[in-house]
Amino acid sequence: MTGGEFIDLKLKDVLHEADDDARYVYFPLSGVISLLTVLEDGSAVEIATVGSEGMADFAAYLGMESPARWLVQVPGKALRIDAKKVRLLAENSAQLRNVMHNYMLAMFILVSQTAACNRRHPVEERCARWLLMTHDRVASDHFPMTHEFLADMLGVRRPSVSIAMGMLSRAGFTRYKRGKVEVLDRPGLEAAACECYHVLARQFTHRFPANES
Repeated sequence: MTGGEFIDLKLKDVLHEADDDARYVYFPLSGVISLLTVLEDGSAVEIATVGSEGMADFAAYLGMESPARWLVQVPGKALRIDAKKVRLLAENSAQLRNVMHNYMLAMFILVSQTAACNRRHPVEERCARWLLMTHDRVASDHFPMTHEFLADMLGVRRPSVSIAMGMLSRAGFTRYKRGKVEVLDRPGLEAAACECYHVLARQFTHRFPANES
C-alpha cells in the first residue's frame, strides 16, 4: 500500500482521542496499538489490540469519528496513510476491500470476546491472555509493561495485577523486571490463559492464515 509515511510509534503516545475526526489510518509494522473505551470519569479500559496483522482504525477508514482512544502499547513503527486515500484504494480494489471488511469482522469478534472476558474470567487468566496477545504481535520474548499500565488496560486495581503476575512468575511462565516482561514458557502461559485467547487466536489464524507462525 502506497501514498503514506513511516512513523515511530512511541510508548503511550495517543494517536487520537475518542470522538476525534481522525484523518489517518495506521498500519503497524511492529509494536502494538491499544483500543480503549473512555468513561465519563476519565478512566479507560482496553477492548482490543492491533499489531502487524491489522490497522488502526476502521472508523477513520469508514470516514466516521472514532468511538475510542488509540494508544501505543508497545513501541514500534507504522505506515500512516490519509484515510481518504485508503478508502479510494479500497473502492478500486475488490481484493483490498474484502481484506478490510474481513478485518473489521475480526475486530468485532475481538471486542465482543474481550467484553465477555472482562466480565467473566479471573484476573490471572486475563493477564495471561493479554500477555499472549501482545507476545503474538512483537518479534521478541521481551516487551515493555508495568503493573500499573496492565491494570489500566484490564480495568482492575494494580494490586490485583501484581498478585496475578506474581502467580505467573512463580509458575515459571514469565519474568518481570524494571518495567519489562519476558515470556519464559509459552505453552505454560497458554495453559494459564482463559478460553478467550484460544478463541481469538483461531479466528485470526482462520481469517489471516499468512500471519500464522
